[in-house]
Amino acid sequence: MNLNTFPTKGNLILAKNSLALASQGYELMDKKRNILLRELMGLIDQAKDIQAEIDTTFTEAYKALQKANIELGIGFIQDIAGTIPVDDTICIKTRSIMGTEIPLVQHEPVPLTPGYAFLSTSPALDEARMHFEKVKELTVKLSMVENSAYRLASSIRKTQKRANALKNITIPTYQNLVTTIGNALEEKDREEFTRLKVIKRSKTG
Repeated sequence: MNLNTFPTKGNLILAKNSLALASQGYELMDKKRNILLRELMGLIDQAKDIQAEIDTTFTEAYKALQKANIELGIGFIQDIAGTIPVDDTICIKTRSIMGTEIPLVQHEPVPLTPGYAFLSTSPALDEARMHFEKVKELTVKLSMVENSAYRLASSIRKTQKRANALKNITIPTYQNLVTTIGNALEEKDREEFTRLKVIKRSKTG
């Protein structure tokens, strides 16, 4: 709406409607920001827990792998590692939180049946394999959580920027416009009232 709008009752109504719409927009943006912020805080907590679990599992996995290397030989372990097939079961979809698309990673765990003979290996290798499988599952989950957190944080920044623009620029502008038009109309009414009084007095005199 043009800020130099001519002060009429119609334009006053338009200015009030624009102010109400801007106020409603700010309330919606503020609610959206709060919802996204709660989601983000939850994801940050999840990421911390998953990362801690990954660190612990990695430590156990490398301990078991080191033991298997000592018992079976690094070359033998490398040969077995080369037989492990590429995991192509990861599927990435998306879901929406208040208009923000975040990844939804679906992964089918590979059966734990090893591709090597038990007689030629040791329990340490089985333990290492199980730990690394768990690390892979946790890493997939962590990637989804961290990516979601990044997208939510980006959306929160944009939402906050829009909310600030409405609160600090748009709403005060329309408030001033409503006040300006209202004052002009009141002044016009007073002038009209005075003019009518003068006309009435001149007729009666």
